[in-house]
Amino acid sequence: MTKLIIWDEAPMTNKYCYEALDRTMRDILRHSYGCDGSKPFGGKTIVFGGDFIQILPVIPKGSRQDIVQATLNSSFIWPFCKVLRLTKNMRVRSGSDDLNFAYIQRFIDWILKIWDGVLGDNEDGESYIDIPEEFLVPWISDPVTSTVQSTYPDFLAQCTSSSYLMSRAILAPTVDEVDKVNDYMLEQLPSEMKTYYSSDSASLSDSDSSLLQEIHSPEFLNGIKCSGVPSHELKLKVGAPVMLMRNLDQSLGLCNGTRLLVT
Repeated sequence: MTKLIIWDEAPMTNKYCYEALDRTMRDILRHSYGCDGSKPFGGKTIVFGGDFIQILPVIPKGSRQDIVQATLNSSFIWPFCKVLRLTKNMRVRSGSDDLNFAYIQRFIDWILKIWDGVLGDNEDGESYIDIPEEFLVPWISDPVTSTVQSTYPDFLAQCTSSSYLMSRAILAPTVDEVDKVNDYMLEQLPSEMKTYYSSDSASLSDSDSSLLQEIHSPEFLNGIKCSGVPSHELKLKVGAPVMLMRNLDQSLGLCNGTRLLVT
């Protein structure tokens, strides 16, 4: 029997979801295990994880008050919750030496000051924030080259080192920027480029499949480029780092997000 339920990113979910779970668990556990139904969640321990500084529940056309009223800490459940605060970033500590950790910690502290609203103007609305020089990427020739050479210094000499590749990554805001970075880095590798193409077609299981095929032609499907949809073209080179996007075999570590090298 389950003793603990963990609900991550709790502040993003509307309070009614938790209240519905509370009523459901009280009802089930009262009839199944003889509970009186007075305990929150039927007496089960629930761990809510998350940060209220981040995104709150999205209320279509809702006001500030509507959003606040939809959050977990506005629910009748909140007085029954015990708040525990996490103070150490274990992910940063586990993979950093003392010098690198000190730099990352300074960056984290600066980000937290932005969240707390202690940097920039105190007025509501837009505000200018000065970025410390140590957090800026040195300008070389263009944004892509500068970003890559700052993140992957001496790339050609180190590109076969798995530890070198594992400790670095570039986060881009759009799919187009991702493609620019990928194309630039592939060009740096000396091996031969191989291009693979997807085979796209509309599903034939629907009753109006013929109409779908006319509207969603292969040419149209091949041209779709958006987040969550693989590109029609996949360019690879031996030695290129790739990321697995599906869970294939968890026992072998082949899970969504695993980084691999093309051989």
